[in-house]
Amino acid sequence: MIGQHVDVISVKTQGQGFNDVTGDVAHWLSARSAGDGLLTLFLRHTSASLTIQENADPDVLRDLADTLDRLAPRDLPYLHGSEGPDDMPAHVRTMLTATSLSIPVKAGRMLLGTWQAVYLVEHRDRPHRREIALHFIGDMDG
Repeated sequence: MIGQHVDVISVKTQGQGFNDVTGDVAHWLSARSAGDGLLTLFLRHTSASLTIQENADPDVLRDLADTLDRLAPRDLPYLHGSEGPDDMPAHVRTMLTATSLSIPVKAGRMLLGTWQAVYLVEHRDRPHRREIALHFIGDMDG
């Protein structure tokens, strides 16, 4: 039977960095008896982002964070600064990355590669509670 599920999950970040949400998303799919279909993730924020990246070597995430720091440094004279010096660079970093992902699902499992994980990337310095909207459309095994 073809169906769909829509929900929002909350992720608590500890400040700037990569937060692996693969397990949370996989658990959400499993709890909905998802079969084959398509999963869309949408982050409901403008100063954080989503990405699929390598999960094996932590140096990859450190290099990515360093690169984002070089592309959108905090010490530029941004006009928008009312929310702190980390806010406008966070908006730029979000624009350079993504706020939504589409992932194929087969037999209830995301078809990620061997070394891939889904990350919520927090671009602000302080902890935040972020929301990811999830939408699965496809076969329902239940």
